Amino acid sequence: MFDESRVAVAANPVVELLVAEAAGPSERTLLVIHGGPDWDHTYLRDPLGELGGTHRLLLPDLRGCGRSTRGLPEDQYSWDLIVADLLALLDHVGVRRADVLGFSTGGLVAQRLALAAPTRVRRLIVASSSVFPVPTNAFNGWQDRSRRQAEATRQEPDPTDLSGPELTRAWATTSASMNVWRADRQPEYLGRLDAVHFSGDWARVWLSGELSSARPQDAAARLRKTAVPILLLHGRQDMIFPMHLAEQAAVEIPTARAAVLDDAGHMAHIDRPEAWLSAVATFLA
Repeated sequence: MFDESRVAVAANPVVELLVAEAAGPSERTLLVIHGGPDWDHTYLRDPLGELGGTHRLLLPDLRGCGRSTRGLPEDQYSWDLIVADLLALLDHVGVRRADVLGFSTGGLVAQRLALAAPTRVRRLIVASSSVFPVPTNAFNGWQDRSRRQAEATRQEPDPTDLSGPELTRAWATTSASMNVWRADRQPEYLGRLDAVHFSGDWARVWLSGELSSARPQDAAARLRKTAVPILLLHGRQDMIFPMHLAEQAAVEIPTARAAVLDDAGHMAHIDRPEAWLSAVATFLA
């Protein structure tokens, strides 16, 4: 269903993005921005691939990620450069205006893209992410989360033993119970992680203290001014970005609405794939 190609999006230095594409009408293009950021796009192919044919799907690996250009100088890792890459990708494929779905950290990047170029975004989906910063007390009293977090901490890899992609993979694997709510869906999730081409480029820059926050400042107020329709797609049991922030953003941004899925965690598309895809398709219709 997906064809893969490499697209040059920057010249100095050269940056090429690995892009998976499913054919569909150009005017119904959906650009998907993965999270991590040291992951790739593959964990989002299912169930989004089912939209192929009715939508043109573009799922790039971001710079420094997956099978896109890696090993860049530290000053080449910035959120603004990611946005520039994605706009260059849309230019390359001849798409003036696209729907945009950003997942987790990708949801923060998607907000940046909509703020930088609102005329390029028809509809925006912020999935398993947040418009607002996460308060330090956001999860106080949630015993199940505390238990899962303690379990993940006990299994946490030692950075002195692992580094780069191996460390990123270990972090992803040991935090599975924090990301997937339903125990019966965790084997599917772990199997999907096996296929991810992890990197360590962004973690290297983050650990150096040179990477700024991905979250755009005053996002809610600025997104209000764009008038871009927004879907805040969230799992009720998300242990990374609390669900109530999605509902708060839906109240404060007139063009936004929240779709909160029960029995779903941060990886809501794993926990509730049919309901998750239905919410996406309905919003994009």
